[in-house]
Amino acid sequence: MELVTPELREALLANGRTPDSDPVPPLKLFNPVGAGIWLVTELDPDDPSVAFGLADLGFGCPELGSFSLDELRSFQGPFGLGIERDLWFEGRWPISVYAQAARQAGRIVESGPELDEAASGRASPVEA
Repeated sequence: MELVTPELREALLANGRTPDSDPVPPLKLFNPVGAGIWLVTELDPDDPSVAFGLADLGFGCPELGSFSLDELRSFQGPFGLGIERDLWFEGRWPISVYAQAARQAGRIVESGPELDEAASGRASPVEA
């Protein structure tokens, strides 16, 4: 499976060209046989193999940062399975909301009380 489609690549590069923004993540990657979730917000325009977003490696401390798409592409888990793209993910909130909720929950959450609290008082840019 292609991790980043041409359409996603363009959106991620556009986000990367607007530093200090708080974009909604258009891409979620995950390990289908273990820990590992990445909400990707942008690609570095100078080196598109470097992504930025919220990463949760399953240690209870998700964090915002940069990571290598090449490393994620090359990962081989049990049964030869690699990192996959969540085809049904639709980001609803800016990455700061997901990061705040993840700090409270100790993991990336897409719904529930931590996300509700982090998003309280904010209109979802996707619904607006």
